[in-house]
Amino acid sequence: MVPDAAPTSQSLPAARPDLDALKARQRGTWSSGDYAVVGSTLQIVGETLCETLDLRSHQRVLDVAAGNGNASLAAARRWCEVVASDYVPALLARAQARAEADGLAITCREADAEALPFPEASFDVVVSTFGVMFTPDPERAAAELLRVCRRGGRIGLANWTPEGFVGQLFRTIGAHVPPPAGVGSPALWGTPERLNALFGPHAIAAVPRHYVFRYRSPAHWLAVFRTCYGPVLKAFAALEPERQAALAQDLLDLVGRFNRSGDASMVVPGEYLEVVVTRL
Repeated sequence: MVPDAAPTSQSLPAARPDLDALKARQRGTWSSGDYAVVGSTLQIVGETLCETLDLRSHQRVLDVAAGNGNASLAAARRWCEVVASDYVPALLARAQARAEADGLAITCREADAEALPFPEASFDVVVSTFGVMFTPDPERAAAELLRVCRRGGRIGLANWTPEGFVGQLFRTIGAHVPPPAGVGSPALWGTPERLNALFGPHAIAAVPRHYVFRYRSPAHWLAVFRTCYGPVLKAFAALEPERQAALAQDLLDLVGRFNRSGDASMVVPGEYLEVVVTRL
């Protein structure tokens, strides 16, 4: 009888990443810089999503991974009862300040997208714009979105796609600062395959859209993202000066491939998938 061969490194199952450690690292990333500077430019995405969802004034809406509140404010402008949730308190404070400045009513609640502190079926609509897609455990996050949404309710998402500008931005960063092993790209949330895997038993409608990044110049965009956008800020911080220069050049080259301004400014379409899941 021939004994079983000893397992090789190729046959061993991949080690499951430490999701708690990864989440703590992500919280530090999104707490760094000043995401609200970038986030506030994305307001149109929240408005468009709320129009697609055809929100009504009597509906109770939860914004998950709300950041500085784009979708929350859009829903509040439609007289909904809105709860904005995020695990970065400083971003929620910015959302609250924006709501007060506009005379809008929202409730802010610190919360982990993978363990939402709300009862089952407590919301008519659950939304997330470029937020929940960054959770380290997509299955758990999707299950939470479904759990807190009532039957017949809807989940509205805006997710960057892998081939769009932001998906390629993360691919470029990953070539310089490799992501944690065993964790898929957040841009997979912008693919039908991942959506079907996460929400398959429920009705899914997805439409490609574009948010256009408009900056004074590619250099201006890089300066803003390097200072304010946590993932880019952290990537540069992890590199030695000469490698920082290489990353900067690769990012400017990326902008050059997408830029359609025709002048010295930056006008870059960023593809995302607008998703509506109807909970059955």
